[in-house]
Amino acid sequence: MAQAPAERLEELKELVRKIKSYVEAIGLMHWDLRTGAPRKGVDIRSQTIGMLTTECFKLQVSPQMGELLEYFADPGIMADLSDTDRRLIEECRTEYERNRSVPADKIKEYSILAAQSESYWEEAKANNDFAGFEPYLTKIVAFKQEFIEYWGVKDTRYDTLLDMYEPELTVAKLDDVFGRLKKRLVPLLERIQASPYQPTHDFLHKDYDVKQQEAFGLFLLKEMGYDFEAGRLDESVHPFATGLNPGDVRITTHYMPNDVLSAIFSSLHEGGHALYEQNISQELAGTLLAEGTSMGIHESQSRLWENMIGRSKPFWQRYYNDLQKHFPEQLKDVTMEQFYLAVNRVENSLIRIEADELTYNLHIIIRYEIEKMLFNEGLEVSKLPEVWNEKYKAYLGLTPPSNSQGVLQDVHWSGGDFGYFASYSLGNMYAAQILATLRKEMPEFDQYIARGELLPIKEWLTDKIYVYGKSRTPSELIEAITGEELNPDYLADYLEQKYTEIYKL
Repeated sequence: MAQAPAERLEELKELVRKIKSYVEAIGLMHWDLRTGAPRKGVDIRSQTIGMLTTECFKLQVSPQMGELLEYFADPGIMADLSDTDRRLIEECRTEYERNRSVPADKIKEYSILAAQSESYWEEAKANNDFAGFEPYLTKIVAFKQEFIEYWGVKDTRYDTLLDMYEPELTVAKLDDVFGRLKKRLVPLLERIQASPYQPTHDFLHKDYDVKQQEAFGLFLLKEMGYDFEAGRLDESVHPFATGLNPGDVRITTHYMPNDVLSAIFSSLHEGGHALYEQNISQELAGTLLAEGTSMGIHESQSRLWENMIGRSKPFWQRYYNDLQKHFPEQLKDVTMEQFYLAVNRVENSLIRIEADELTYNLHIIIRYEIEKMLFNEGLEVSKLPEVWNEKYKAYLGLTPPSNSQGVLQDVHWSGGDFGYFASYSLGNMYAAQILATLRKEMPEFDQYIARGELLPIKEWLTDKIYVYGKSRTPSELIEAITGEELNPDYLADYLEQKYTEIYKL
């Protein structure tokens, strides 16, 4: 007797729950590796990650999954399902079709390599040792090139990687939006640099006790609504967020004794990611839809909280006194206005995660152009430091004094996350567009922030974005919220308005 659609759907969901259980275990192991796991355990842990990743992969492309997807290919059956169930099936089909040609042993070998590579990157960065890290990165790139063949080359090889993080994103689209953005931001940067009004910021680089930095960061996370019963804050070399499930979303930051801003803004940034993951509908828990819909939308939330809220004047009107209480000596002669201006100074710099809102996008464009060269033009890994330094000189007028401050500064490539970086600038664009709608629908937006009432903002974002997880596509979300597709002019408008005021342009 043939099974009813409801029984087949439950069979599919049970298979997905098993897949998600593997994903959660693997995610926990990766988190442990990057937050203090014993160095001597890295190789064995990497083998374990490789084995579990392979078993998870086998389930994703199993005959059972193929047979279930074939059953649900019937339009009549699909028509009777809920929108969420149809979306789940579509997501399973996307992963199945993308990966079914990839040999399982390749997945295992690559997963082990990537886990090892991330740990060895930490050592390489600490020791300024690109030569020691180069063999790992060379193998990572070679694997990605091979996987592109299995996944299927889109318009360009690099398009295949972009699509992993932002569905339907292409080099052609990115070249267009980045071109439009540069056309407006470069003249703005030139005007800012020519302005006689340049904020002082020496007071940001005094000796700031790490324990006090941690206490202030924890306070801000609670203020923005981060649920510590569903997460925790730790320290890592490179800040990150890990969403194991909506009830366990962990974040990290990195403390610098001579820079009070670094941990503040990385905590707000990762906290933005975490709010997204913690507030996904419980109905999606245990499914492939219990995550952000794309990295561009995900980054829009981290950048919104970090910059458009966290660097705003109302934010520091409310929270500057609290910061002074933690650092009374360092900030005793600094007014809120001076601090706000210093927080928003525009300055060409070497480190992406420390960059201001304007030049940050140039850091991303540099990485985007280098990744295109790697995958579309055959750039050799050994040439990366040279090309990196050339582009920093061309775009920002600076040459990194070391590879630790240059090509080794980011963790992403060590784990094979090629195609990810563009998401940060996309996130800035999405965030500015979302902010424009938020301000229209919440006229008291600035007043809420100035009073420290951040929860109404979190609730608005939950209703518009977080609750849907991956059950809506990025384009569906942004058009539902703002009434139009992605438009980079919102970001340019936001930056022009903000910096015209700060620099009296």
